[in-house]
Amino acid sequence: QVQLVESGGGLVQAGGSLRLSCAASGRTFSSYDMGWFRQAPGKQRELVAGITSDSRTYYADSAKGRFTISRDNAKNTVYLQMNSLKPEDTAVYYCAAKRMGIIMISRNYDYWGQGTQVTVSS
Repeated sequence: QVQLVESGGGLVQAGGSLRLSCAASGRTFSSYDMGWFRQAPGKQRELVAGITSDSRTYYADSAKGRFTISRDNAKNTVYLQMNSLKPEDTAVYYCAAKRMGIIMISRNYDYWGQGTQVTVSS
């Protein structure tokens, strides 16, 4: 069992930055692939960025060049650094963990956090 707790969301002006953190419980964090997803009102949940257990990274086109995902296995934490934020980045951001399957597909994830709201004002 893995419990995930996100933090770092908030209200920021367009062009600003936020860093989201996701703290995981358990001693096997390093063996999990991790993903950051987001869901805006009326839209489907989508992957923003993912990082494998061996630290390969993947990004949605909308995140490339602006967002950076990283992990610190010693702290059982995964981060999402978001720069040059846009109003369309407004959403609830979720952290998720999985062992198997393609990193870009949400149904492959076994554990989810409760989400943290990110609001970008224009």
